[in-house]
Amino acid sequence: MGIFGRRQTAASEPAPALAGATSRDVALDPALQALTGRWTIDRPHSHIGFSVRHAMVTTVRGAFTDYDSTLYFDGAQPSESRADLVIRVASVDTGVEQRDAHIIGADFFDARRYPEMTFHSTSTVHEGGETFRMTGDLTIRDVTRPVDLQLDYLGSVLDPFGFERVGFDGTTTIDRTEWGLVYNQRLKAGGTMVSEKVRLQFDISAIRSTS
Repeated sequence: MGIFGRRQTAASEPAPALAGATSRDVALDPALQALTGRWTIDRPHSHIGFSVRHAMVTTVRGAFTDYDSTLYFDGAQPSESRADLVIRVASVDTGVEQRDAHIIGADFFDARRYPEMTFHSTSTVHEGGETFRMTGDLTIRDVTRPVDLQLDYLGSVLDPFGFERVGFDGTTTIDRTEWGLVYNQRLKAGGTMVSEKVRLQFDISAIRSTS
């Protein structure tokens, strides 16, 4: 994510606090306020991935390469920010075709019956500085449960092609069994082949929408 510098493109004066807004709801940084608007994830420069412990001693990492997104960021009232994400689970890529086929099969995602997983935000809180917490509904295999994402703002830039870009890193850890992903194998020495805990990572490069 080196494309994002800490230098901001905005040069506006700080806006006054909005009537009725709380101090946690008003972004004090004028650069954040200037980013208010709709954004689209730039897939070639973004990464929606996961990592999970395998056989108790190593970590398997993968990513989803096919997804659609709708993002709205409100720098003056972060609570008005929202995001929707639709991921085609058959696009999973761990670098091993046999493993990918197992992941999208009936033991895990069962992509034939449940081809998509979705995230729909329900609230956003400015935690302070460049950190936000976005809560939303994550749906996998038709099971919907709430999750909290920590979002760190990385910066904004006007790229050489004239596109205004913004960067965020998002992370959360889920228990996959809560979404019906219960497949596992016990190890003779104790423990399981695949951890129930899965870390989700969102490395987001987004371009301001013109429409």
